Amino acid sequence: MREDKDFNEMDKNALKDRKMGVRKASFKKKVCKFCQGAAPADYKNPEMLRRYITERGKILPARITGTCAKHQRALNREIKRARVLAYLPFEKK
Repeated sequence: MREDKDFNEMDKNALKDRKMGVRKASFKKKVCKFCQGAAPADYKNPEMLRRYITERGKILPARITGTCAKHQRALNREIKRARVLAYLPFEKK
């Protein structure tokens, strides 16, 4: 009986939120640029790779850049190659 009362109170609160126009924060799903037909990641193109690293030189995660898992792995590999060949810095001080 007690559980039914709690459940009904939750329903009333949810209904009240809907009437007042309160919505949960929604976000636009990010789409992988490489899947959409952009040029593949290449270590010889540091200007393109710079979009996927921070000012300090850290590689941005896929949840921020919007790349899929397959292309995020390729991107990480190409950034690391570019660092070894001195196209990109390892770290900015």
